[in-house]
Amino acid sequence: MATTSDHVVPLSMLSPKFLHSNSTSHTWPFSAIAELIDNAYDPDVNAKHFWIDKTVIKGEECLIFMDDGNGLDYETMRKMLSFGYSDKTALRGKQPIGIYGNGFKSGSMRLGQDVIVFSKSKNASCVGMLSRTYLEKTAAEQIVVPIVSFEERESESASLAKEEHEASLQDILLYSPFNKQEELLIEINAITSSWSKTKTGSRIIIWNLRSTSTRRTEFDFQTDCYDIRIPSDVYEDLKESTQTPDKVTSHIPECVFSLRAYCSILYLKPRMQIVVRGQKVKSQLVAKSLACIRKDHYKPTFLNRRIPITFGYNTMSKDQYGIMMYHKNRLIKAYERVGCQLKGNNMGVGVIGVIECDFLDPTHNKQDFMDTENYRKTINNLGIKLEEYWKEIRYRKTKDNPNCTVPVEDTMKQPDQNWVSCDECMKWRKLPDGIDNSKLPEKWFCYLNPDPQFRSCNVDEEAEDFADDQPSYTKTYKQEENKKKREMKKTTTVHSPSTSSSEIAESTPLSSSAVSQAACSPSRRSSGLPVIPDGASLSVTPQRRKRSQAVTSQVTQKKTRVNDHSSAPATPSSVDVRPHDEKENDDDDIVILETASTPKPNKLVLHFVKNEEESSEIPISMECDNDAAVDATSASSQNQGRGWGRELSFSLEAQHRLQNQSEVKVKKEVSHQGSQTEETEEKIDYKSLFEKIKKKVNELIKDNEALFEATEMKPNSEEEDSDEISMMFGRLLHELDERNQERDELRSQLNSLEDRNAKLEAKCELLKLTLKDQQKENSAEGNESMRG
Repeated sequence: MATTSDHVVPLSMLSPKFLHSNSTSHTWPFSAIAELIDNAYDPDVNAKHFWIDKTVIKGEECLIFMDDGNGLDYETMRKMLSFGYSDKTALRGKQPIGIYGNGFKSGSMRLGQDVIVFSKSKNASCVGMLSRTYLEKTAAEQIVVPIVSFEERESESASLAKEEHEASLQDILLYSPFNKQEELLIEINAITSSWSKTKTGSRIIIWNLRSTSTRRTEFDFQTDCYDIRIPSDVYEDLKESTQTPDKVTSHIPECVFSLRAYCSILYLKPRMQIVVRGQKVKSQLVAKSLACIRKDHYKPTFLNRRIPITFGYNTMSKDQYGIMMYHKNRLIKAYERVGCQLKGNNMGVGVIGVIECDFLDPTHNKQDFMDTENYRKTINNLGIKLEEYWKEIRYRKTKDNPNCTVPVEDTMKQPDQNWVSCDECMKWRKLPDGIDNSKLPEKWFCYLNPDPQFRSCNVDEEAEDFADDQPSYTKTYKQEENKKKREMKKTTTVHSPSTSSSEIAESTPLSSSAVSQAACSPSRRSSGLPVIPDGASLSVTPQRRKRSQAVTSQVTQKKTRVNDHSSAPATPSSVDVRPHDEKENDDDDIVILETASTPKPNKLVLHFVKNEEESSEIPISMECDNDAAVDATSASSQNQGRGWGRELSFSLEAQHRLQNQSEVKVKKEVSHQGSQTEETEEKIDYKSLFEKIKKKVNELIKDNEALFEATEMKPNSEEEDSDEISMMFGRLLHELDERNQERDELRSQLNSLEDRNAKLEAKCELLKLTLKDQQKENSAEGNESMRG
């Protein structure tokens, strides 16, 4: 770290006033304290304990922060007191929180004007000072940081400052509360007192604490002797200057004005014990201290992995709710209300969500995230998933107890699990149900664990019960809503069996008369409706009886046929020429589900019959289903997957066969007429008759081609989609049945466990009574022995 340069390019200057302007990034004093805690928590220091206290040195109130980490040597302390030097890396899977190299400077200068750091590492002891008062009194133009390194001696009290640091030592003794070298060594020795096993660590003392307009510090040390609090008047001033108008402030979380409460949730999974004013902070596993816990996932579009989210109800206060947003295990935003929690009702009350947002960028004061598009998407999706959880729990509670009128948030009194941290190894242990954490001893160790499997500090923690590859919880209320919607859709789209054919014709957009007009008009041939020649009759098939099978969204098209002359009866009326196997299916319904906004016409059957004015007797039966008028020679819907090319070939072959049959018919007629009398032969013009029949056949062929082209334009994607939806719906119903069966089995197991738990509780009560009786007997025997 050179302070001068041999090049002509000048070095940047850093005014002492920057210390104050840099500290203003912390509008909340607890965020400044969190910066000092983070430095001890990071893997390069790796402290197991962190102490926060208030003391008085030479009549002046001071804040003291101390850890039992690895300590600092001269170069490391110089980087810590400088700006932008951060070379922290992950160690043993533990990610560093500090990344900017600015936290100590901004945090300490926010709390007071002056700070002195005592540190002891394995190889050295040193003292450094960062003081605005010192810089003002010496009229320094640059930020100067006196640092002293002491030579190690056999007797710590005889340690001496290195000769090259003599100037720094004199400035520290002159401008700090410690005016003698012995006083500095006493503070260093306090780090290596009997409670510290490592004999290394750091001790930070801040004086000239920031004061309010009434000339008192912004901290309240009197209300609670085991806490450091922010007075209400100071908090109101902070709130007015930092809070947006639309922020919900109906209830202030305790962590906002209580340092003890804030430290208890500062880390998602705490690995360091914090002691505030001599009393241990009971850290919380926020994600495991809730009731009705459900695990969900959020899959951002800008990431290739899913982010786990934990939802549950706050059992300590229903008024403290929202999203707990962490970054690299460190709390960034607490009780951030999203989605339905921002509305003026009771939706989402008491619900807490926990998420670790390592994919977002925090601001430099670690109290918010950068307002980016990814952050806004995350907040929006968290609101959606929180509302889904709230609705799901309400649905389940109502289903289990329909007569209960108590809100869900008022019934959550106990967390689903009880966890406690060992004071020796800092590992978290899960306690059996029924144990009250508040009644545990002040210091708890693994050997006190009722579970023998985890009764040693050498045993690893229990495996996490929530991994990224596990599915999210089942949202049964959404399944029920979707089921009701499908049932309503079926009832509104399926025709009633009692509906008459005339009512069906009236309900369709195209009535019979409209179809006839469209068919007879040459300009309407592109509409896909059938062309009806002279002498043809149009009839609507009567409504059929509903069958008992399950209704699907697929509509089956029936294959049309071309009948030769020999199979058609010689009758002038409409004749149904369906084969016998199709006539037996008259009881089948054709059910139409609405897949588009426009209703589809009912199935029409067109029967072309003999024209009395002409001698042509070519009965042709055409069936037109509700999707489009189908060509008389087109293939049925069973052959859709084979492509339209095969249908085109089949249609052309049918048309040629139709023409050949007509010619044969004409020849038969000519042969038949040849056997008549000569008088009849004179009256009949065979050539004109043949020409008329041939003309009629050509017209039919053209009409069939037009119908085929119109049918070819209709995509079958809707039917394919309907097939996929039907299959998916069937799979979902099957999966739902399996889940219901699993639920019933789990409920049976739960009842069995509850019975067993009741028996165990009864035995415990009996043992307690027995123990009390024994204690009374022992005390009585002791009293008798003393009297004797």
